[in-house]
Amino acid sequence: MRGGSTLVAFEVDGDKPATFRFLNALQLIRITNNLGDAKSLVTHPATTTHQRLTPQARAELGITDGLVRFSAGLEHPDDVVDDIVTALKKV
Repeated sequence: MRGGSTLVAFEVDGDKPATFRFLNALQLIRITNNLGDAKSLVTHPATTTHQRLTPQARAELGITDGLVRFSAGLEHPDDVVDDIVTALKKV
């Protein structure tokens, strides 16, 4: 791979409820526990992949309550960006 990956992580400003407002406002992008599909997906590591770690252990790894992992699918990029921007306005 020379062009990078389709997986990114970003922080939603605010606490866990703010992050969940963002996630629940997504219309095109689906929430899942596992990433990797032809469709765009998001996951909230603090409550999925890293839920069994203590808050301290998550913090040491940089897994905050605002962290979201996004995996880009095959949808039109403009549609994906619009979905994310619209959902961020709900935070």
